[in-house]
Amino acid sequence: MNPYAYRTAGYAVKALSNLSRARIRTYGESMIPKGAVIFAVNHFTRMETFLIPYYIHRLTRMPIWALADAGLFEGGLGNLLDRLGAVSTRNPHRDLLIVKSLLTGEASWVIFPEGRMVKNKKIYEKKDKEKGRFVIASPEGPQPPHTGTATLALRTEFYRARLRRMIETAPEEAERLKQLFGIDQLQAVLDYETCIVPVNVTYYPLRARENMLSRLAELFVEDLPGRMLEEAMTEGAMLLSGVDIDVRFGAPIRVSPYLKIAAIQADIVSAVAIDFDDAIPSINVMRKAANKIMERYMSAIYHMTTVNHDHLFATLLRYLPQNTIDESQLRQRAYLAASLCIECIHLHRHESLIRNQISLLTDDRYNKFNNFLELAIQKKVVRKQGSTLIVDADCCASSDFHRVRVENPIAVIANEIEPLTRLQELIKDLACQPDLRIKYRVKDHLLKKAFLDFDRDYAAFFTEGQSKPKEVGRPFLIRGRTKDMGIVLLHGYMAAPLEVRALGDYLGGLGYRVFAPRLKGHGTAPEDLAASTYMEWVESMEEGYVFMREICREVVVGGFSTGAGLALDLCARVKDIAGVFAISPPLKLQDFSARFVPAVHLWNRLMKKMNVESAKREFIENHPENPHINYFRNPISGIIELDRLMDQVADRLPGIETPALVVQSSGDPVVDPSGSLKVFHLLGSKNKEYLMINYGRHGIINGDGSERVFAAVGEFLARLTASE
Repeated sequence: MNPYAYRTAGYAVKALSNLSRARIRTYGESMIPKGAVIFAVNHFTRMETFLIPYYIHRLTRMPIWALADAGLFEGGLGNLLDRLGAVSTRNPHRDLLIVKSLLTGEASWVIFPEGRMVKNKKIYEKKDKEKGRFVIASPEGPQPPHTGTATLALRTEFYRARLRRMIETAPEEAERLKQLFGIDQLQAVLDYETCIVPVNVTYYPLRARENMLSRLAELFVEDLPGRMLEEAMTEGAMLLSGVDIDVRFGAPIRVSPYLKIAAIQADIVSAVAIDFDDAIPSINVMRKAANKIMERYMSAIYHMTTVNHDHLFATLLRYLPQNTIDESQLRQRAYLAASLCIECIHLHRHESLIRNQISLLTDDRYNKFNNFLELAIQKKVVRKQGSTLIVDADCCASSDFHRVRVENPIAVIANEIEPLTRLQELIKDLACQPDLRIKYRVKDHLLKKAFLDFDRDYAAFFTEGQSKPKEVGRPFLIRGRTKDMGIVLLHGYMAAPLEVRALGDYLGGLGYRVFAPRLKGHGTAPEDLAASTYMEWVESMEEGYVFMREICREVVVGGFSTGAGLALDLCARVKDIAGVFAISPPLKLQDFSARFVPAVHLWNRLMKKMNVESAKREFIENHPENPHINYFRNPISGIIELDRLMDQVADRLPGIETPALVVQSSGDPVVDPSGSLKVFHLLGSKNKEYLMINYGRHGIINGDGSERVFAAVGEFLARLTASE
C-alpha cells in the first residue's frame, strides 16, 4: 500500500464526511487493543465501506483497510477503494494479503461478517431450533453469517504461534514463513496477538426519501436500476438529512485460546512445511472454532445496537394484539417502554432515550412520536381516524429485499432489535396489556418516581446546615373526596413543596385532589439547584400533571412565583387543561441580585477560560421570607435558568386559551407587579381574572392574609366546576 495514496484517498473521504450532516458518535474506543485487529462490523449501507475505516483510522491512527463487495470496484469508484486499502471479495490473493498485513502490523481490517448489506436488518430467526443462531436475510433466502472473519483471525494467530515454535525447532521453516509473509521485523510479529473487535453501527432516524443524490442519479444515469435508486434515496437521506450514527466498539475477542486444542497444536509444532493454502489435518477443528467465534462476535455486534424511540414504537406496533388502538394509549405504552427499558441489562440507548420521557405524554416537543407516526401513515402501515390508529396487520412484513428500506422502513426498524430478547419481552408485555392496566402502570410509575427522585437527590446533596428536613422537600398528595377535578400545585424558585402545603390543605378541604411535585434541584441543597436546568423543572411539573390526569377527570394547574410561570408554560403547550391560576407569576424580577447576574456569569466564564476556578462566584446570599423552607444561597446558574424560563413563557402567553386567574401582591419586592399585569394582558384566554392584593411581601400564600389568596383560588375553581 502506497502511504501517500492512502492519505490522499483519506482526504477525499474526509471531504465527503464534512459535507455530510450526519452526526457520528463513537463509544468504547478505549477497548480497541494495539496490534493486529479485525473489526467485525454490521453492514446496512454502502457508505460504511468508506466511512467506518476512515473513522477508526482517526481513532487509532493506524492504517485501516476493508474487505469490500466486488461490485463496488466497477468504474471509477474502484480506484478510490484501491487507494483506501480496500480489497475485493473476489481478489484471489485476499486471504494471504489480510493475514500478512495482520502479522506484520501493516494494517488492521474492517470486515462485514454478514457478507452482504442486510437491508431489512433481519439477522435473527426466532423460530430456529438452535438457540442463539443467527440467520442473515438475503435476496437468495436466509443464509448463515460468514465465518471468514474468525477464520482469518485464527489463521493469522496460527502462523504467529507457528513462527514462535519454528524459530526454536525448525529455523529453515521459520525463514521460509518469514519470506512467505514478507516479515522483516520478527519481534514485532511475536509481540502482538490477533483480536476481533465487534462493532455495531446504528442509524437514527431511518428515513428514505428523495434527495439531491437520488435526483442527480436519476438525471444522469439512464435506465437507473431500482436497486441503485433505493440506495441513493436511503443513504443520500442519511448523509444529507442529519442522521445520528452511533458506532460502538465491543470488548476484543482473543482468538489464541481457540488454538489450544491438541489437534491444532500438533499442526502448529509440525516440522512439515505448511504452505498458505495447504489443507492441514486440524482443518475441521479450526472450522468448529471459527463457528464458535462467529457466534460470539455476531451476538456482541447485535447486542450493542443503540436502541432509539423508533425501535420502541415499531416493535409496539408489531406486538399489538388488535389492529386498532387509541393514540393516547399507544403513547402511554411508548412512554413506559422508553422509561422502563433502562431495566434491560447491558442495553445501549440513544441519547434521546437517556433524558426524561414525559414529553411523550404531553406535547411531544422533540417530535419523537409524531415523526414516527407520520412515517407510519405515509407508508400506509397506519391509518388515523380521529384519535384511533388502525394498524395494518402486516405492518412489519418484509417487502422486496432491495426495496424494503423505502417501502416498509417500519419493518426494518422493528427487525433491528429482535436479538435484544429482554427488551422484546418488555415491549410485548406492554403491547398486550389491557388499557386500564397501562393507565394504572403510568400513574404508579410517576408517583413512585416522584418520591424516589427526591430521596435519591436528598441523599446525594444533603449538606449539614444547608439542607432542610426531608418533610420540607418531599412531594405530597392530598386525596380529596372527588375525582372530578384534580389540582397540580407548584412551588417557587429556591423553595420546596412545603411552601404550597397550606394552600394544598385548603383545596383538599374543599374536596379536590391535590398533588404538589418537587421541582428538580429544590428541597435538597443549593448545589442541586445549581446543577439543574429550567427544562428539568418543566419535566417535574409535567410528571405531576400527567399523574393527576390519570386519577382525575379534569386537571387544573397552578402555582406560586416560578411555579406559576411553569403552570402557564404548560397551558401554552397542552390544550386539555381545565384552568390555570398563577400567583405572583414572574415576568420581571425586582430583586437587585438578578440585575447583576449577567455580569457575574460573564466573570465566571472568563475565570474558567483562565483556569482560575477559585475566583469564580457561583452563589449569592439569599435572605428568604421563609427560612425554614428556602435556600440561604442562590446559585447564579439558577437565576440564569429562571430568566430563560421567563423568556419562554412570555412568548407563549398569547397562545393560552385556558380559563385563568392571576393574583399579585402590590408591594412584591421580588416579582414586579407590572410584570404580572403584563402576563394578564398577554394571556389569550377569554375567561381571565386579575386580582391585586395590597400586601408588602412576595410570599403571599403563607402567613397573615394568605386566606384571602386561598379564597380567590377556591372561588375560581368553584366557577370552573359550575361551568362544566
